[in-house]
Amino acid sequence: MAAGNGDLEVEGHGHGEGKMWNMDQTLDQPLGLEAERVSSMRVQKVLPAVMILRLAFQSLGVVYGDLGTSPLYVFRSTFPQGITNQKDVIGALSLIIYTISLIPLLKYMFIVLRANDNGEGGTFALYSLLCRHCSISSLPNRHPTDEELSTFVVNRHHLKTYMQRKLEGSPVLQRLLLVLVLIGTSMVIGDGILTPAISVLSAVSGIKEASSSLNDNVVTIISLVIIIGLFSMQRFGTARVGFVFAPIFLLWFISIALIGIYNIIQHDKGIFQAFSPLEIVYFFKRNKRAGWEHLGGVVLCITGTEALFADLGHFTYGSIQIAFSGLVYPSLLLAYLGQGAVLLNHPENADDPFYKSIPVKLYWPMFALATIAAVIASQAIISATFSIVKQSVALGCFPRVKIVHTSDQFQGQIYIPEVNWILMILCLVITAGFRDTRQIGNAYGIAVVAVMLVTTYLMTLVIIMVWHKPLVVGLIFLLVFGSVESVYVSSVLFKVKQGGWVPLVIAGALGSIMYVWNYGTLKRYQYENQNKVSVGWVLGLGPSLGLVRVPGVGLVYTDLAHGVPPLFSHFITHLPAIHSTVVFVCIKYLPVNTVPQEERFLVRRIGTKAYSMYRCAARYGYRDLHKRDEHFEQLLFQCLIRFNKFEALRNSTGDNSLAASWTPEERSVSSVQALEMAPQNPIMDDSMSQGDGLEINSIADSSIQLQSVSEDPFQEIPATERQGVHFPTSPIEEDTQDALTCLMNGRDAGVTYIIGDTIVKARRDAGFLKKLVINHVYTFLRKTCRENTVALNIPHESLLQVGMIYYV
Repeated sequence: MAAGNGDLEVEGHGHGEGKMWNMDQTLDQPLGLEAERVSSMRVQKVLPAVMILRLAFQSLGVVYGDLGTSPLYVFRSTFPQGITNQKDVIGALSLIIYTISLIPLLKYMFIVLRANDNGEGGTFALYSLLCRHCSISSLPNRHPTDEELSTFVVNRHHLKTYMQRKLEGSPVLQRLLLVLVLIGTSMVIGDGILTPAISVLSAVSGIKEASSSLNDNVVTIISLVIIIGLFSMQRFGTARVGFVFAPIFLLWFISIALIGIYNIIQHDKGIFQAFSPLEIVYFFKRNKRAGWEHLGGVVLCITGTEALFADLGHFTYGSIQIAFSGLVYPSLLLAYLGQGAVLLNHPENADDPFYKSIPVKLYWPMFALATIAAVIASQAIISATFSIVKQSVALGCFPRVKIVHTSDQFQGQIYIPEVNWILMILCLVITAGFRDTRQIGNAYGIAVVAVMLVTTYLMTLVIIMVWHKPLVVGLIFLLVFGSVESVYVSSVLFKVKQGGWVPLVIAGALGSIMYVWNYGTLKRYQYENQNKVSVGWVLGLGPSLGLVRVPGVGLVYTDLAHGVPPLFSHFITHLPAIHSTVVFVCIKYLPVNTVPQEERFLVRRIGTKAYSMYRCAARYGYRDLHKRDEHFEQLLFQCLIRFNKFEALRNSTGDNSLAASWTPEERSVSSVQALEMAPQNPIMDDSMSQGDGLEINSIADSSIQLQSVSEDPFQEIPATERQGVHFPTSPIEEDTQDALTCLMNGRDAGVTYIIGDTIVKARRDAGFLKKLVINHVYTFLRKTCRENTVALNIPHESLLQVGMIYYV
């Protein structure tokens, strides 16, 4: 593979598959060192200041809800047995201040958010970065040409470290890394279940202060109604929900900050001594083991921080940083300082310090505001859950589900109905079952800290392998943040019997489902790869393939990037006919956040033009959705037409040395200009009149549009650099016209989508565990998940399914 060559590339995999062509080759795109700079500029688009401020405002209603409502329950969970020593209030408050400053502010705002994958955050975003830089993936279908994508930003000038080489050469370490990612993902989804329960219950419990006749049953019923309403609103989308909630949550932050200032002035100004880190040392000296147990409540002050990172794809790094540093962080500190000042004078209020610190005249307005804020608190983690499930599906680690894009402007804003209703049911069960925020808080703490610890481990690898920082820098990061989070993990695990078992059960169940799905998908791919038919065998059948070639185009879907899938040999063995044009289509998700529309297809011819057979890889990122690509068939034919004409151009020059001497700009410009100057035949004129010509019009999904051939491609190239560039003026070769005629006639005759309806079973000699996983669990998941034909947006009237049994 000749990297950096803008012409047709010769690929050495498989007999008879020689020429490859990318849609992006007709773009005015520089290659080599300059390509990495331009690629980065393409992805990291500079947004205007007004847009950043708008997103910062909108993020208040989506990202910071969980973190912002933590004052409702932190002190109550920290002192479940009451306060015996008033100095413990100062110590606990000092722990809260430095935990918020160390984890959300320092770790996430200034370090972790910078490790985004072209604007996408979350556990799988870190995993995709590692996969790209270490040449690994959950499904081993990576191709060298994938690294030439503009979004496949990899610094190729650094030598691979020992850790990278070790990870690439060890399947065991790769599986351990995947398991670690699945654990973190499962914990984030578990947060989506626990957050609405604890937030809504904590807010609604304030109604008991107004009337002693209202018991826990009333609070629970009201909470259940609110939770149902919350999940029912998700279908309207993150953007609409964000604009509805953002003004309310802006008022919430201002209110808790002002009330905190009032309580500091009214009760005890000496609360500021909590900023001394020595108070933490004194706290543990006084309480010893009891102080360690108190950490299980303190850690709740950073709930929702991981959702902040996972929701990054909904907004931008700058908008989230502005909102947190300018409003969220100071408001939380003032709120906790105010509650601490109240508890210093009234330690008996430890059972509900938030509501008992509110001035009497403001009680009911703050109760209503707190209830609404609790609903907002759940929005952040629910949105994060949708994002991380979408990433998991794309990377082959989660069963296929329906994914709805709720915004045309921001691609990352999605809604997943199945996940939404499952989360709602589980949340209702936990709320009705526990009814006590203390036990839910114990469960919540485990889920919160566990996913943060996973992020710390992954970030350490990113610092060393992706950022190429010295090993000591990664170890310092791991030591500083990993040690703090490990202490918190040890504290919350102590409360497993008091409700902490809930997230462990949820994570275990979800992690098992995700691992089984990935394992079954991997075995299915390995079977196809091991039983694929060589291209030489197919070419040995002759241009007719030994069958009757009927009019039409057959799109054979396969996961393989090389060779002929066993599905095809099974098909032609049992049927006496095949279409006049056959295209092997590989829908491939890559470890990148998105693939620009003009770089989507990679085309290769199989055999000579007489065979009329092509291979086309349609590449997507984990944020892209094939179902949304409504113009897929049209784009595919446009790409095949371009491929044939570009191939004719290459053959007409007859001298590759000339193209090799061109600059990158001349090479891309010559391709477009030569295609423009080449005479058109009636077939192409007809196709262009129908919108299937050489240029692709604006499409909603396109992040970058193809250059229009009507523009002057030489307008930015000096005249001195145009010398020596020649373009063919001879008509298109006869065999190229025949190939185009066959292609267009086949399209007019009809397109048939050939896809495998496979049954995956374990071999007879397989062990009991493998038979259980493949024959029962994986088979059940495949039957219950969304059909592949629906996910691929294949029209039912053009579908042809070929049944096969894979013994893996």
